[in-house]
Amino acid sequence: MGSPCELLCELESSRDAEMMTAIVAAEAWRIEEKLSRYIDGNIIHQINSANGKPVEVDSETAQLLDFAETLFSLSEGAFDITSGVLRGAWTFDGSDNIPARPEVEALLIHVGWDKGNWQSPVLTLPGNMEIDLGGIGKEYAVDRAVNILRADSDKPFLVNFGGDLAVTGPPQARKAWTVGIEAVEQGEATQLIELRQGALATSGDARRFLKRDGVRYGHVIDPRTGWPVEEAASSITVAADTCTQAGMLSTLAMLKGASAESFLDKQSEQYWCHR
Repeated sequence: MGSPCELLCELESSRDAEMMTAIVAAEAWRIEEKLSRYIDGNIIHQINSANGKPVEVDSETAQLLDFAETLFSLSEGAFDITSGVLRGAWTFDGSDNIPARPEVEALLIHVGWDKGNWQSPVLTLPGNMEIDLGGIGKEYAVDRAVNILRADSDKPFLVNFGGDLAVTGPPQARKAWTVGIEAVEQGEATQLIELRQGALATSGDARRFLKRDGVRYGHVIDPRTGWPVEEAASSITVAADTCTQAGMLSTLAMLKGASAESFLDKQSEQYWCHR
């Protein structure tokens, strides 16, 4: 995940604020160390290096795999935690380096959640396949942090992990937290949102894209084709009760491409879509 952790609060004691910040940071690092595909020895590494052998996972990981399977089904395969291998062909660094189709197709044979066997708590993937929970891990970490804060304090907090955030309630001195949605060009905020409760999550390609012959290729890849989603929005922000729910809707909407708005209009949550 690797996103910066920020905690805003209104506590009378700076010592209390430091303590709560440390608690949130510790939980963020715990989840990072457990779920990052970059760390040897954790459960993700065990799954990705199993080479076709079954791996039994703990209850927390099983819950996240259940959620990933639900998203796979809801999106008809557009959300797929096995699609990370496609990074071997795509590097979204702002250049015009578009991979050749055979390069993508060679990796695509190793993509497909339905090619594995998930019988909780045991996951079996074919050799050369792997999973990456980065698409849901950050939002999960935000919600975990919020739950910890609610259990330890009745004061208002805002938890921000790299732009995905949640609050425990409105600040005491003001009616709401003011949150900005960043412009695609990474300038000033294009939208200011007053957040009193719940969470926000944003998906977009402001920083990760390729461009060739006037065509912009965003980093959101359709795992069924191995290519970036066509006519995807520049950014989509969704407000929901939890960060996990907001992240799910913003991601699924990005995967809808040109029909993102019609998909979101059918949901019960507020959203902001920029193209």
